[in-house]
Amino acid sequence: MSLLQQKRKALLVLEDGAVFFGFAFAGQGEAMGEVVFNTGMTGYQEVLTDPSYKEQIVTMTYPLIGNYGINDEDMESSSIHLEGLVVKEYQDFPSNFRSKKKLSTFLEEYGKIGIEGIDTRALTRRIRIVGAMRGILSTETEDVTYLLAKVRSYPGLVGRDLVSHVTCGEPYRWHGGKKEPLGNIGEKKPERLRVVVLDCGVKFNILRNLEERGCEVIVVPAHTTAREILSLYPDGLLLSNGPGDPAPLGYIVNTVRELLGKVPLFGICLGHQLLGLALGGRTVKLKFGHHGVNQPTKNCAHRRVEITSQNHGFVVLPETLSHRVEERYRNLNDGTSEGFYVADLKAFSVQYHPEAAPGPHDATYLFDEFLALMGKEGSPR
Repeated sequence: MSLLQQKRKALLVLEDGAVFFGFAFAGQGEAMGEVVFNTGMTGYQEVLTDPSYKEQIVTMTYPLIGNYGINDEDMESSSIHLEGLVVKEYQDFPSNFRSKKKLSTFLEEYGKIGIEGIDTRALTRRIRIVGAMRGILSTETEDVTYLLAKVRSYPGLVGRDLVSHVTCGEPYRWHGGKKEPLGNIGEKKPERLRVVVLDCGVKFNILRNLEERGCEVIVVPAHTTAREILSLYPDGLLLSNGPGDPAPLGYIVNTVRELLGKVPLFGICLGHQLLGLALGGRTVKLKFGHHGVNQPTKNCAHRRVEITSQNHGFVVLPETLSHRVEERYRNLNDGTSEGFYVADLKAFSVQYHPEAAPGPHDATYLFDEFLALMGKEGSPR
């Protein structure tokens, strides 16, 4: 009997009735979520800890996962947020000088299921053809009829506020690469730009990028009002990434709308979608979303192609925005909008992740453009 066959049986059932049998390499029980695929060859730790994956089951298309273990430096939040991880082959003996523990240990610390031994190519192809679907992982039963009925009762992501599950409970300061109690704000130092980050599920590398550029970084919960944000006297506001559907987040959209024109604004991923809604636009759900580190995006202003890290299932429809909004970026795979700029409001946003983690660093210059927008240089053009 092979080592794989000695492991606990597990299966993944999709809402369309497709069944994939495998073996659990971590965790036990049942987990439901939207099943998506990620095309990154590396970066599974960043994927696991990205709050944008809340209520999703992620399939890694690269066949061997776990070979470099888990380290302390590549955390993108304080915990794991996805519901389950699906891989072709799990490597239980990591080899990397930074590794502190095995991937299976990390998953089990947070009660998450990891499943291996299924045909991830077939699963990915099915998602590409049918679209992202609700799914259920189980190590407890092979009763497909029961599991299918259960997954079909799961509400999915559309129309639900998932940001409230991942945003911080209290404001905090990001200093020295870690969270600190906010305490007394004190006087602003004229030589430092103060950036308030509206936490919709922010990744740590966004905060790292801001601090590396000399910014004072204050992170506030997603429900923070426009008046409360302005009371912090920010030089700029960053709308972070986050999970799920932007449409039900009316409380955040209203806050953004109140702040437009009062403070320079930069939106990333979900933050881009929220800015689009605040400007009167509309969002729709993609068939299977963009999840990976190799998405080609055209920078229309500079007429160049950038390879970007992406993780989103919804997009802004540019035709629903007013003429004052200049479309700056476009996805070269499917033509969807990847970002825009509003000169008179000192606001811009991108659908992808300039902070990477994981992924290429082609777009990190956007943080410098944000600093320029907040400074005396004027427009980041």
